[in-house]
Amino acid sequence: MYTLLAVLVYTAAIAIPVFLLYHFHSQHWYWHLLAVVASLVLGLTPIPPDLQTRSFDLFFGFVFIALISWGLGGLIVSMPHRHRHA
Repeated sequence: MYTLLAVLVYTAAIAIPVFLLYHFHSQHWYWHLLAVVASLVLGLTPIPPDLQTRSFDLFFGFVFIALISWGLGGLIVSMPHRHRHA
């Protein structure tokens, strides 16, 4: 049961930012860069032993994946397209 819940939570963590990027488009580049930096800081922060539970892991992972996917997705979508003239 926990495996199915983890798959659903992490799928939602990717689907929600993709939907938001599709619906509202990309914001300014610095908001997406801030989301990437915040997710990396969050991911590198050591978790205290008292908080190492399954529910906290799901929440922590959801926030990390949602921030990194929204940040990288927005940076990739907002990259300017350059055309080469021959």
